[in-house]
Amino acid sequence: MSPARQLAFLRILHDLSASKCAQFIVATHSPILLTFPGSTVLLLEGGQIRPVPYQDTEHFRLTQGFLEAPERFYRFLLADDDEGKA
Repeated sequence: MSPARQLAFLRILHDLSASKCAQFIVATHSPILLTFPGSTVLLLEGGQIRPVPYQDTEHFRLTQGFLEAPERFYRFLLADDDEGKA
């Protein structure tokens, strides 16, 4: 789903939850959807489920790191095998 469509989906979630006619369980890897105000983000890890701040999820951190400095990622992703090991 494109970022613009994710934002549109957040608006739909907001409208439906504000009217008190719906609740949602959403399974996602999207850092955008993870930020929905008032939501509880649950992490399934090691056979346990626990709430976490969205900022502590791997998906949020990876996306944030990439957007802040994509060249760091490309240095390793696009490096020749010998260069990537250095």
